[in-house]
Amino acid sequence: MKITISFYSYFADLTGRVVASEELPGGATLGDLMQRLHARFPKLAAMDKSTLIAVGVEYQPRSYVLKSGDEVSLFPPVQGG
Repeated sequence: MKITISFYSYFADLTGRVVASEELPGGATLGDLMQRLHARFPKLAAMDKSTLIAVGVEYQPRSYVLKSGDEVSLFPPVQGG
């Protein structure tokens, strides 16, 4: 199944992309996707514990089972001042 991933804020700088896609087998979870993304974009792996992950407009745990066509968004921790 094909999953689209959007990178926000400095995650786009870490990956060198704003959007990417990954092909995953049926039954894959967000955790599986993150492992693939860390292998593909090693700089992103350093931010693993603080990465916010949404599918569509809802934040989801890494145990969430992906569906074909899902749109995943990755956000760094909220910053402000």
